[in-house]
Amino acid sequence: MTQDTPQSPLRAAHAPEVLPLGQDSLLVRFARAASFEATAACLAFQRAVETLALTGVRDVVPSLTSVSVQFDPSVLDRATLVAAITPVLSKAATDALLPAPTRRWHIPVAFGGDFGPQLSEFAEVSGLSEAQILKEAQETELRVLAIGFAPGQPYLGYLPEGWQVPRQRNLTPRVPAGAIATAVRQMVLFTNASTTGWRQIAETGFRPFVQDRAEPFLLRQGDALRLEQVSHDTYRDLKRNDAEGLGGAKCEVLT
Repeated sequence: MTQDTPQSPLRAAHAPEVLPLGQDSLLVRFARAASFEATAACLAFQRAVETLALTGVRDVVPSLTSVSVQFDPSVLDRATLVAAITPVLSKAATDALLPAPTRRWHIPVAFGGDFGPQLSEFAEVSGLSEAQILKEAQETELRVLAIGFAPGQPYLGYLPEGWQVPRQRNLTPRVPAGAIATAVRQMVLFTNASTTGWRQIAETGFRPFVQDRAEPFLLRQGDALRLEQVSHDTYRDLKRNDAEGLGGAKCEVLT
């Protein structure tokens, strides 16, 4: 069973904003809160701007709710860029749905205990039972909504409404690489040890980024991802002698 979050185009109340960002960038914001619709609009806008192939545009970088358009001001001035991208803004905001994934990753995960030390705390603050958390975490087909903060680090979502839990008031000083932490209906799979305000409920040996690997970055924005629970002993076995950082993960190519 897969729990899918219904998608619908962004409404006029969420008209995109075009904001200056430093001397050489624009920020196009489609929403102030993350949702499938906002992320879909960001991806649609990214594709549309890249199709325009504007001379002077250096990069187009989407996030969950906004897109940074970076340009060379010696080649392209801000006013000309705004005029060029304006025609594609409304279409991206009103027509976009998150495209079907072309790949689905199956990721072995150890929940709770030493590998998910805040699982019980998350259950308490969310009102969900631990059994329900494990069930919904595995039944929900997650999508790679954005990659950032650290190299290759994915933000995954969106989870059911019961997972709409704010970040912690105080930071956890350190979660390890491979930690899976959750807040605001999303998960982060940490590629490096990190401080975080998200609650760690699981851990995986899958490393989306390994600098010395033949393919350093494994995940792409839009990929689907399924968590699959394994025992703590099986998890330890999967990590042992895993030089590639796959942790038993498998990639399914979708037609």
